[in-house]
Amino acid sequence: MKLAAIDVGLKRIGTAICLDGRIVMPQNAILRKNRNQAAHDVVSFLEEWEIEKLVVGLPKGGSSSEEMERRIQHFVSLLELDIPVVYQDEQGSSFEAKEMTQGQFRHKKDGKIDSIAAKIILERHLSL
Repeated sequence: MKLAAIDVGLKRIGTAICLDGRIVMPQNAILRKNRNQAAHDVVSFLEEWEIEKLVVGLPKGGSSSEEMERRIQHFVSLLELDIPVVYQDEQGSSFEAKEMTQGQFRHKKDGKIDSIAAKIILERHLSL
């Protein structure tokens, strides 16, 4: 089964795919100009890779997690997908991504960290 994960943020959406059930690869992040554009770009990404299941990172715990959870679920509803969508705890994934890549490249706001966070989210899902 071909899977994808997204790490939804206010400015960028990190993406990762797993085509063989074992190896998870981060992909280019989707830059958010507005909700509709971002939703369209996510759907195009899923169609391009013929994804059969989407894993979405959801924050658990933390002061603003309820608000972000609501925003993420609303964003996912805009996708109008015909494939299963599951939610995976994303707590600490961005921090872990920054730790993993420290010294490997400059931490610019280009979405690399977001996509590595999506990779971590998908790996967590696969290990369940």
